[in-house]
Amino acid sequence: MSAKKGLFSKVGKTRIIPLGLKILIIFITIILLSNFATNYLSIQLSKKQIINLNNTIMVEQLKELYTNATNQFQIYNYSENKEESIDALKSVAESGFSNPNSVALGVTPDGDILFCACKNKRLKWESFYDKVTLAKLNTDYNHDIKEGSVSFKNHDGDYFGVYKYQADWGYYLIRAEKRLDLDANTRNVYLYALLIIVVLTIAFVIIGWVILRHEFMPVSKITSDLYEMQQHKQLELIDLSHAKNDDITYLAASFNSLSSSVNNLLGTFQKFVPKDVVAKAYTDQGIGLEGSQRELAMLFSDIKSFTYRTETLGNDIIDVLNVHYNRVIHNVHENAGVVGSIIGDAILAVYGTLDSKRSKSYNAIQAAWDITHATADLRETMRLRRQEIEKKRKLTESEEKIFIAVSLDVGVGIDGGNVFYGNIGSNEHMANTVIGDNVNSASRLEGLTRVYHLPVIVSEYIMNEVLQESARFRFFEIDTVQVKGKTQGKKIYFPFDTNEMEKELLEKYEIYELGLQAYYVGDWKEARKQFKKADLPELTEVFFERMGNKGAPEGWNGIWTMTTK
Repeated sequence: MSAKKGLFSKVGKTRIIPLGLKILIIFITIILLSNFATNYLSIQLSKKQIINLNNTIMVEQLKELYTNATNQFQIYNYSENKEESIDALKSVAESGFSNPNSVALGVTPDGDILFCACKNKRLKWESFYDKVTLAKLNTDYNHDIKEGSVSFKNHDGDYFGVYKYQADWGYYLIRAEKRLDLDANTRNVYLYALLIIVVLTIAFVIIGWVILRHEFMPVSKITSDLYEMQQHKQLELIDLSHAKNDDITYLAASFNSLSSSVNNLLGTFQKFVPKDVVAKAYTDQGIGLEGSQRELAMLFSDIKSFTYRTETLGNDIIDVLNVHYNRVIHNVHENAGVVGSIIGDAILAVYGTLDSKRSKSYNAIQAAWDITHATADLRETMRLRRQEIEKKRKLTESEEKIFIAVSLDVGVGIDGGNVFYGNIGSNEHMANTVIGDNVNSASRLEGLTRVYHLPVIVSEYIMNEVLQESARFRFFEIDTVQVKGKTQGKKIYFPFDTNEMEKELLEKYEIYELGLQAYYVGDWKEARKQFKKADLPELTEVFFERMGNKGAPEGWNGIWTMTTK
């Protein structure tokens, strides 16, 4: 087969880029980024060391200047010649200047400059320009901090240095360097390093291109053969007579094996169907399945402590699950829901796909409570059975574990919103499924039932839809949490069934909400008081653990971040 593929040929509208060129570009990019980053970090670290060294030098110079200032003050008291003393101080300060804009100042707490030595004679220091820094120096002085590092601004730029308060003269002695002087030196070093990197990179690119071109010559031949096959839409064998013994050759050999198998299958296929069907199947690679975006409610129910139950019951767990699911699935169907999937001990139900007089969210909550009641009935049945046995004899340790294991308890989480709903799979096998962030959210809400010891937890979406049609369920806000994998807080609610649950319990949840509001605004003392008064120990336990005996942390926004799913 002759190779007719050019350097940048196209397959359809897609341009083919040689593998060797890609590798070379990636390699060059990585090397350049690595060199730039390494040199940049090195220069920045060196810059930090230079600043530290400058500070060390300036500290020594400041000590000398401070000692001289003390001596000159005594001389001034004797001679009463202030200008002569200041000139002497300038002489000492200027002897230590090394940069074009080195400066030594004597700044009063009011910002007046009583002493100034500056290498740049064109620059006039009439007053201390940076009032913020001056205020900080005065604040530190009031806290008995009279020396340290200082950074400040003047009309001509930023400065950094060291200072010490001179009590005799009543001003801050400051020894500083202009930051621009240091940056200029660093910038020159960086430009030299950049030039060297560019020159070396060009040299290595030329060498790398020559080597890679030689090594990837067989790859070019293989891709040319594949390109020609694509143009003629006909599978053939790749010529491997001049190929190297590497992974690409192995890939080409595997392709030859696959090509032979496909050609054999196509030859057989063509004996049973028309050629145009064969051609379409070959070019289109089958037909994709479709679905649609819909607003649905998702219910996620999971058996608590399932690992313990499995370890205790062994294979008998299947019988327990069948009894459980017989009731749960009936509850789902009875409330106009469909079972999306069953994953071991968990079930996902979908609401909103079937016609119903009630909203999807209402049906989902009703099903959740039906599931909870059905599970509770099963536990009650097992409790009565246990009492019958205990009337005759004491349970063995093994029987005790079994009764605990079969006394199932579930948590239910419900969320809703826009999701993908439809069939996925292939023409040989497909499945009806629901996909979307709200599906995952329903699972997260179910997990939170273990944290707050509640049977059912729903989202704000579910609450809002139900409240539009019925007052049967009273929704109590439980918390605002940021579940794992999310970046924003989400309010969660407990759907209190006013038709079934006791009025006394309703009052407790009302008190609980008062405590929650205090908890949100950071009044944790009041929150503890209301939570204790609510007398819902299992629910409020998590809040007492969070708050402890402390107040709300700084920056508290009322959102609790969960670290587990």
